[in-house]
Amino acid sequence: MTFSLGIVGAGQFSGQFAKLFLAHPGVGDVYVTDLLPERAERLAAAEGLSGTFPSYQAMLESEAVDAVAIFTQRWTHGPLVVQGLNAGKHVYSAVPMAITRDEIATIIDTVRATGLTYMMGETSQYNPATVHARDRIADGAFGRLFYAEGDYVHDMDLGFYEAYQYSGGENWKATASYPPLLYPTHSVGGVLGAWRTHAVSVSAIGVRDDRGDGVFDEEISQFGNDFSNATALFEVAGGGSFRTNEFRRVGYPSHIRESRFRFFGTEASMEQLATVAFWQDKKGVKDISELLEPKTTLSPDDPSLRHIAPELRSAFTSGSAPVHDRARLPREFDHLPNGHEGSHHFLVDDFVTAVATRTLPSVNAWVAARYTLPGIVAHESARQGGVRLEIPDFGDAPAA
Repeated sequence: MTFSLGIVGAGQFSGQFAKLFLAHPGVGDVYVTDLLPERAERLAAAEGLSGTFPSYQAMLESEAVDAVAIFTQRWTHGPLVVQGLNAGKHVYSAVPMAITRDEIATIIDTVRATGLTYMMGETSQYNPATVHARDRIADGAFGRLFYAEGDYVHDMDLGFYEAYQYSGGENWKATASYPPLLYPTHSVGGVLGAWRTHAVSVSAIGVRDDRGDGVFDEEISQFGNDFSNATALFEVAGGGSFRTNEFRRVGYPSHIRESRFRFFGTEASMEQLATVAFWQDKKGVKDISELLEPKTTLSPDDPSLRHIAPELRSAFTSGSAPVHDRARLPREFDHLPNGHEGSHHFLVDDFVTAVATRTLPSVNAWVAARYTLPGIVAHESARQGGVRLEIPDFGDAPAA
């Protein structure tokens, strides 16, 4: 039994996922819509999709579509998700879940009311470092975990100018100023995807940009934002803390690795940098770099990536790392492009499996809230000069 899918947004990211959804044996027809019809037509032709819709509303009104996958601008997801659920469609959403507490609450209420599947496609859920830390936490290797760090360090000069120009049109500078802490899920999700807890309070500091090129300019910003870098320290339930960095002006090779993580426990610790990773205990240090290193499956020069800035292409070409359990994936994925350190295959399979079996996906609405809301509150803390703020929690997902 298969279901049909409508892709919303035909930008740089959605094409790679269209290929995977189309190949998954649990998915039948795949359609696409975009505010720019020519982009939708181009994607449909390139990937052999079943067709296009003139609008999102037309897609939602069609009985030909059972589920939607939202790949639109990051501040638009919340309302579009609710529209999809209320139209009777299962929803896969790119990150972040939403940009306000009220939007998050509405999504959770709507998921509960409709009983439909919602999943946020957070790539760090399957980042090799997160996967390995999750496994080691499960077997008690860290002892008591008490501190962790998650960084999403991606300089604007390394592909982001081109990406925002592609998606933002003439007014791209207004949206390129998107507050770093409102895009928190790569760093927060990479920590909490391993450490089964949630943030209860935060103090954050933002660094005001001084480049002077109109990006991160409060006068131009759609979000009234002039922070280009931000750091947040979170307290977690059960005792302990974790720190995240969201940097957009940073001397760091984000084309090699943009998300990186560290975990510290009473018996062992694990640290990851751009090209190396280590497991450490009281006896010594073990290099685990090879265990966490994805093997490239698609050339950065592949024609399908020609519209993506060269500095961003590594996010679309990574295969799986040895720590990944590919046995659970459909064999149709074995030779298809992957991305974001091997996560794309697993995210697509998670959503398709959840819809087919009517079970909760890995990053369901309640998990997504715990990955997203801490950043929203952290941004408010930074705007208030670092004041410590409580983080509301929507609880655990309901038992099946």
